[in-house]
Amino acid sequence: MSQNEISIPDEIISDKIYFIRGQKVMLDKDLAGLYQVETKNLKRQVRRNIERFPEDFMFELTDFEMDSLRSQFGTLKRGQHSKYALMAFTENGVSMLSSVLNSPTAIKVNIQIIRVFTKIREALNDTLSLKLEIEQIKKKLENQNKNIELVFNYLDELMEKQEKKIERTKIGYKH
Repeated sequence: MSQNEISIPDEIISDKIYFIRGQKVMLDKDLAGLYQVETKNLKRQVRRNIERFPEDFMFELTDFEMDSLRSQFGTLKRGQHSKYALMAFTENGVSMLSSVLNSPTAIKVNIQIIRVFTKIREALNDTLSLKLEIEQIKKKLENQNKNIELVFNYLDELMEKQEKKIERTKIGYKH
């Protein structure tokens, strides 16, 4: 890795990904910190290019959502942050940020963030695949249990028939 390359541990980035409104998002203040720009500058660039950020790319948090984040994570302390609503960026919104923030640092960090989003998505897909496989195995086991029970029932019937055959009187010469 060259000296001018920036590397942030994936854990630091993934710790800044929240689940809000059913989506994985990153907050403007966290992105600004990673990009090494002031939050107000990041917001200014987004507002200047707002047509690039539809609702599924970026949305502003409601007071209720900000209070919820404060209580859940203790990350947003009253009085220490902007009086303006926080912006939440989806994976697509983070991608779009690279087109409005042109610093070399922002571009490199952005690439890394997108890779972390991709890893998270792959991990979720792997987990879903694993759950589906487990369900298939459970169904097979249920069917196997029914089949094994049938086999034992047939064996019991065969043994009963064998016992009945043994009780029959023998025909033939007696000594």
